[in-house]
Amino acid sequence: MTVRPLLLIGAGGLAREVIATVRLLPDVWRLAGALDDSTALHGTLIDGVPVLGGLDQIGEHPDAAVVCCVANARRPLSRLSLAVRLGLPDERWATVVHPSAVTSGASLGVGTVVLAGVVITTPLSVGRHVVAMPHVLITHDDVVSDGVTFAGRASLGGSVFVGESAYLGQGSMVREGCKIGAGAVVGMGAVVLQDVPAGETWAGVPARPLRGESA
Repeated sequence: MTVRPLLLIGAGGLAREVIATVRLLPDVWRLAGALDDSTALHGTLIDGVPVLGGLDQIGEHPDAAVVCCVANARRPLSRLSLAVRLGLPDERWATVVHPSAVTSGASLGVGTVVLAGVVITTPLSVGRHVVAMPHVLITHDDVVSDGVTFAGRASLGGSVFVGESAYLGQGSMVREGCKIGAGAVVGMGAVVLQDVPAGETWAGVPARPLRGESA
């Protein structure tokens, strides 16, 4: 197997988690560095990986696979928007899966990151540029659209639909058959018992819409 260089886009906390995962896959990936538009980070190290410069330098690494390491509940559209901005062909995007994850033959879209302890219980299709942080649970007949972020321990009942670039907070739970709209944010620890409309932020037990509050 050929070991491919991997370039991280973003140098924050998610990048650190991806670095830790990639180091467990030395026969698949070689960390080539990170790119971040924050000039304060240029020339620094993130867990031993150099921040090489801004995103404008991506053309200097034509052989490297790329993964977007950006996730923010306040900007749920940011990772997918970044992927669109970079405009790379599918073959440039890496799909990174922690060795302890159980994916049950699921089809994972390009640019997707699956971290430690994630469980996908049956074969299903996961979108592009999805991030599943540690111990996420995705169950039968769920639909996971492009750009979705699952924070740690988020879980879906069966036949849940999650729209593009939705963000499910840490420890949140979604009841079977519910729909989470595109760009919606579900707060940490929330229990979703009904559909969440696109672009809204819901939190609490049971989850309810927030007005002018942070999840």
